[in-house]
Amino acid sequence: MNFEEICTIARRVGWGAANILIEQSRSFEVEKSGDSPVTSADIAANTYILEKLQSVFDPQTFAYLSEETYQSQPAEVRLNRPWVWIIDPLDGTKDFINRTGEYAMHIALAYQGRPVVAIVACPAFGKLYSATLEGGTWVETANGDRTRIQVSNKSDFTDLTVVASRSHRDVRFNQLMEQFPVKQQRQIGSVGCKIAAIVEQQADLYLALSGKSAAKDWDFAAPELILTEAGGQFTYFDQSPVQYNRADVNQWGGILASNGKIHAQLCDAAIALLGEIDKR
Repeated sequence: MNFEEICTIARRVGWGAANILIEQSRSFEVEKSGDSPVTSADIAANTYILEKLQSVFDPQTFAYLSEETYQSQPAEVRLNRPWVWIIDPLDGTKDFINRTGEYAMHIALAYQGRPVVAIVACPAFGKLYSATLEGGTWVETANGDRTRIQVSNKSDFTDLTVVASRSHRDVRFNQLMEQFPVKQQRQIGSVGCKIAAIVEQQADLYLALSGKSAAKDWDFAAPELILTEAGGQFTYFDQSPVQYNRADVNQWGGILASNGKIHAQLCDAAIALLGEIDKR
């Protein structure tokens, strides 16, 4: 089975999970509140995704790393496997609860720590994005329309728009944004929806800083491939590739995702500014 065939199956699973999230959005229970809330929608979509994928992709060969179930499995089960499905059944649970529509569903297949197939669904907007390694990024709607999609060609700091979170911001991030050379800013919930905005040419870059907590593998694995196959770049601030399926699922440090045209300059600016901020 090649990546395109795997992606076709994952797209069907993605649409099924998206429909569950739409149905659940009308009436759901908050199972766990706080900074990392969990709803009945997270659990229902997770159960569906795992059941559908595992019926095709043998758990003896493919490991599964999902936000809702990773704590209940020994890390050794996935660390010894080259193939791992990385799943976030509901990215942006706070936005789901607040009914902003800015939530997403992520499914990625990683091989030796790097994504090779990715699905990001934005159910409230009726769109599903898919990508395969060296196969480009595609966007489709529920009626079956499917088109290839590319990031913008903007390469001037003054023309770029950064997409940022409403809720995941601390003092250090706000200080960075105040001094960052890109001044135009758009606030959107969920990483999946942020990357969708970049590939739809509604924004051009996204920065993530870990503070007391960090984004996890399932936040980034699928969105990364969606962006890079659309012509963008997604790296740590030092421009090294993001690694997945390590013992620690936290992605510590700084991540920069962009349309790729001046990615190095943006990374350098972030490093220099944070160096000054951290001296204070």
